[in-house]
Parts: sequence; C-alpha cells; structure tokens
Amino acid sequence: MTDSQVLDEFRASDALLEGHFILSSGRHSPVFLQKMLVFQYPDRTERLCRALADKIRAEFGKVDLIVSPAMGGIIPGYETARALGCPAVFVEREEGEFRLRRGFRIPDGARVVMVEDIVTTGLSSRECIAAIRKHSANLIGAACLIDRSNGRADIGVPLVALVRLDVPDYPADDLPPELAALPAEKPGSRDLKA
Repeated sequence: MTDSQVLDEFRASDALLEGHFILSSGRHSPVFLQKMLVFQYPDRTERLCRALADKIRAEFGKVDLIVSPAMGGIIPGYETARALGCPAVFVEREEGEFRLRRGFRIPDGARVVMVEDIVTTGLSSRECIAAIRKHSANLIGAACLIDRSNGRADIGVPLVALVRLDVPDYPADDLPPELAALPAEKPGSRDLKA
C-alpha cells in the first residue's frame, strides 16, 4: 500500500480529524487519527494490517508472536498476527505498569514483534517493550500502522511503519496562536477511569 492509500482508508472512515486535540502524551496537535473509526470496518483493518504484515516479513523475517499494548494495539496486533500466521497477545496496565494477564505467555526464544496502532512519542511502545523484555523472548523489532513522529520517536528497537507522517504537535505551554484559539478535545483513552 502507498502512503496515500493508507491515508485514504482513514479519510474514508472520517478518521483523519482536524482541529485542536490533546494527545495521550499530553501534547497538542491540529491533527488526530481516530483509528477506532477505521477499525470498525474489518475489510479496511484487514487491508492495512496485511500491508503491515508484509513490511514486517520483509524487515524481520519469520515472526512467532505479536505482542501489543492494550487498548489501541489489540485490534491491529491481532489482525497483523492473522496475516503473519502467528498468535497475538497483549499487555495491560496493572498497578500502572504493562503486564501479561489472562493466562497469556511469551515462550522462551520466541521471535516477537511488538505491534502498535499509532506512534507519537513512543511512550506506550517503550512500556510494552519493557514488559516483553521481562521474558526470555527474542524481541526482533516493532511495527505500527502510522508513525506520527516521522521516525523521531526512539522506542529502543527497530520500528517498521506502514506510513511515516510529520504531524506537528506542541507542548501545552507553547501553542501556536491559531491552535490556541480553538477549543481542545481529548479523544484518546489513556486517562479514562473505570
């Protein structure tokens, strides 16, 4: 898939939003990719994740297991694993730290790729990778559908992205006037409470 084709999947799902958004990192941006609007369509999700699986195979070779961070990484992790013909598990926050739960395990020596939905600062990816490294697996790399950092986010392992974008984001105390003039929305899920 070309970059344009990937972004067309987001546009066709009304998932490429413009305005003033507070990202899960706390930074502010005029663009938000509401991936769950894409993930509601199995055919779109399958096309995107099959293309990501092809990139993973080309970069890393055989993969034994996909590990993703909950919540946003579960669907692309599962669908990418399906395209790769391997299992998918996910880590969840427990006492503020990502951990395997639900009886999931990472076999010793397994060739593991961490799959994420969208990378901005790389925080969730780094936290997921830290959880994977507590096991005796062979973490061979990471992948995401969209890298909003355009390759600047350092997650500690090689990162394959279906698309790399250079989307501006700003600290809350240094917003451009045109962004500050708009009401801010916080569409992410990181700070939701039960």
